[in-house]
Amino acid sequence: MSKPIAVILGGSGGLGEAIAHHLFEVHNYKIVITSRDQAKAEIIAGKINQKGGEAYAIPVNVTNASALAQVAAQINRELGPVDALIHAYGKGVIQASADINPELAAQVVNTNVLGTFLATQAFLGYMNTEHSRMIYFPGTMGKYIMRNSALYSATKFAIQGMVKGLVEEHKRSNTQFSLLYLGGVDTPFWDDEDVQMKVKKEAMLNPAVIAKVVGNILGLPSTHVVNEMVIQPNSHQLV
Repeated sequence: MSKPIAVILGGSGGLGEAIAHHLFEVHNYKIVITSRDQAKAEIIAGKINQKGGEAYAIPVNVTNASALAQVAAQINRELGPVDALIHAYGKGVIQASADINPELAAQVVNTNVLGTFLATQAFLGYMNTEHSRMIYFPGTMGKYIMRNSALYSATKFAIQGMVKGLVEEHKRSNTQFSLLYLGGVDTPFWDDEDVQMKVKKEAMLNPAVIAKVVGNILGLPSTHVVNEMVIQPNSHQLV
């Protein structure tokens, strides 16, 4: 039996990297890591390959529709239909709305909203028609509002609406969609200068634990689907 294929969009970051390793080590997936940072993606793929896995690194920007289409077609041509598409990219901004530069606002909206739409659109025709899953991470700020999150939350609420719309469109297909609302995860997201928020990383969610959750979702029978799930740290992340 051939190995299932997982494409991790934005796989060079903390959460995507953890998912890539877990899906290879525990669930025996072929891994495709896409990222704007090709060097980091190649390092992660190389580590998996050194352990006897099969991993590939492909550069792509999720806001580039033609590049996404080419990557999706290439993966299908060279490896086969995609069994799992993991949306692990995103651009953060936690600032007072009055202080956000319009160019930064456009970058956040284009990456989080347009990018999610374009990436989904590019791969829809290349998913395994027998059974496949797409997993999204709108975060808890796509469900609950917090101070200085107006713009960022707007993009994450948009992802929630988009995915629920996709569910309605694809009820008769064998592709399933899951929304995982994660509280603070200990990743480089919090090191971004545009995320102006004090946090306690040691109190946050562990990416390796979230990777296990993703693996469990992908391992469910095809008759089961996780529509939505909220996972938060036990303690609040603000200081």
